[in-house]
Amino acid sequence: MKILLLGSGGREHALAWKMIQSPKCETLFVAPGNAGTASIATNVVLDILNFEQIKQFVLLEKIDMVVVGPEDPLVHGIYDFFKNDVNLNSIPVIGPSKIGAQLEGSKEFAKKFLIKHGIPTAGYDSFTSKTVENGFNFLETIQSPYVLKADGLAAGKGVLIIKNLDEAKAELSNMLIHSKFGKASEKVVIEEFLDGIELSCFVLTDGKNYKILPTAKDYKRIGEKDTGLNTGGMGAISPVPFANDKLLEKIESRIVKPTIEGLQKDGIEYKGFIFIGLIIVKGEPIVIEYNVRMGDPETEVVIPRIKSDLVALFEAVGNEKLNEISIEIDDQSATTVMLVSGGYPEEYEKGFEISGLENINDSIAFHAGTILENGKVLTNGGRVIAITSFGESFQDAIKKSYQNIEKIHFDKMYFRKDIGVDLL
Repeated sequence: MKILLLGSGGREHALAWKMIQSPKCETLFVAPGNAGTASIATNVVLDILNFEQIKQFVLLEKIDMVVVGPEDPLVHGIYDFFKNDVNLNSIPVIGPSKIGAQLEGSKEFAKKFLIKHGIPTAGYDSFTSKTVENGFNFLETIQSPYVLKADGLAAGKGVLIIKNLDEAKAELSNMLIHSKFGKASEKVVIEEFLDGIELSCFVLTDGKNYKILPTAKDYKRIGEKDTGLNTGGMGAISPVPFANDKLLEKIESRIVKPTIEGLQKDGIEYKGFIFIGLIIVKGEPIVIEYNVRMGDPETEVVIPRIKSDLVALFEAVGNEKLNEISIEIDDQSATTVMLVSGGYPEEYEKGFEISGLENINDSIAFHAGTILENGKVLTNGGRVIAITSFGESFQDAIKKSYQNIEKIHFDKMYFRKDIGVDLL
């Protein structure tokens, strides 16, 4: 089988790493990929939002399956593009339809879906530049801290949690009037704050049947002890130690099943991953958000724990036969620590040579923001490399990751040294 994987981050390197292990995978192309995917697959220069360009490549190379890593092509409707083209509609696309992708593409759409289908979530209201005064009034009716979310895609950075009311009003104005997050904050969802511990739940579905993948916990803030600005993710752990059988049963019965049933009731085509961001409040799971793809860096700990053939799972998704295939999970813990460019998530420099990767032992380096130039691996993004390790416990695994990080160097390299400490 010839497969095209879209994306260029750590998530895509982890997916590629797993997919090439399948006997079903004859050739794997990654567009545009990174230095890591270049070492195990064939990188191709394609604009992942130029569907006509993708079509020409798919037909030229006789691609049998397209796996979509990031959210942008899904929100822009790549699934529908293939479905509605007579030359492409027999090729499975792993990812939801355009309307299904609105679960991530619009915070307001997701909140309406949650409430319609009786799925636990925080109370909210949404506002635009024309109703900003109503937003100020709404803030006065809820307790601090205040949660402001850009409605659209903001690369994981469109959520603000603010303690001071006047500051919250100012930031609401910045988002709605002064376009702090560009088009993403043309509409802003204000939510009540929930105090608890976060957990990521991942589901693979063919639209009717589903498989629940390993749980994970990621670390979003740039600074240790969860301080500083939000990032795309600084590290992750799987499984989550506090996710016991009782909690997992609640998550499945109250959240996963109603989500899949809600998609069916609403006639939404969905063949791919659902990331459900949860907060556990006094033992009860509540949905913070949906993503319509795997998280990053959670992918770098979830995918390595799947012992089953990932391509066979994707094939079953495309054929709506996920109920006919089993999934086997490794009992070991997996951890990952993200090495980032100095200055990230604000301004940072690129193009620094990365050394020491050849010295890594007993860990996997999943490339995120890297590029291969003249045989050298260079930094090419804010989040650069995720170092993933296995262990009998997450403490054993994280120790291996940090030991291997000591062997790697690039100018202005930064990483959090406290991944998992909050779980001890």
